[in-house]
Amino acid sequence: MKNALLLSISILFSSFVLIAQDAETILKEKGIVLTPPTSPVANYVNAVRVGNLLYLAGKGPQKADNTYITGKVGKDLTIEQGYEAARLTAIAHLAVLKNELGSLNKVKRIVKVLGMVNCTEDFKDQPKVINGYSDLMVGIFGEKGKHARSAVGMYALPFNMAVEVEVIVEVEE
Repeated sequence: MKNALLLSISILFSSFVLIAQDAETILKEKGIVLTPPTSPVANYVNAVRVGNLLYLAGKGPQKADNTYITGKVGKDLTIEQGYEAARLTAIAHLAVLKNELGSLNKVKRIVKVLGMVNCTEDFKDQPKVINGYSDLMVGIFGEKGKHARSAVGMYALPFNMAVEVEVIVEVEE
């Protein structure tokens, strides 16, 4: 009887912790403030919804002063600086998601990430750079943040951005 009671209390407590630790709460705990998403720079939109999938346009590492982290990883930037650029890009996508959905808690799953790294021709650590994006998504969404991913090197990216990432997200109907 005592074990059953302890098990029930444990399950109840675990459920409470899971409810309390939603994406919006985690974002605040990490001290991440989302600003309104930037407008597209050409003839496209930030997101397109098809059924329960949200396709987010490529975003880059825009800083608070509206400039981008620029340069080639492997020449102008270290892997660590590229990682931070990818993390900033994830924050930009979180802002788009919040704008589109009203709440990050409507995200059911981060499905697919395509990470593009502006890098030198001999740079081979694109996955380490794009981990900045993936690590933040998992940090915010937990298991729902784990995704399929490609991390590729590019000769050039718009505005000489260090990284550009696009993502497909499953959302509540």
